[in-house]
Amino acid sequence: MNKVGSMNKVTFPNACQLMRWHFHPVGFEASMDAPGSMIARLFDRTSGETLIAIAGIPCATVMNATDVERIIEAIEDELESFVPPQSLRA
Repeated sequence: MNKVGSMNKVTFPNACQLMRWHFHPVGFEASMDAPGSMIARLFDRTSGETLIAIAGIPCATVMNATDVERIIEAIEDELESFVPPQSLRA
């Protein structure tokens, strides 16, 4: 993200939009599964196939830029560590 002041707050839907832009052209969607956590899914926009889904990511209904950056980094870390089983790559 660019230099956004810590005073800038974004709502959960706006944070999701920032993440959609960040992960484009890969599809991104997220929903809160509890008051303090979310489920994020990255998917292939053409086929709709889920690349990775991560549950239990800490979040809030209103976040600042560093919270959004932390969520993006957590998703990217999961993506880098995920190696699909050979049977799924047939």
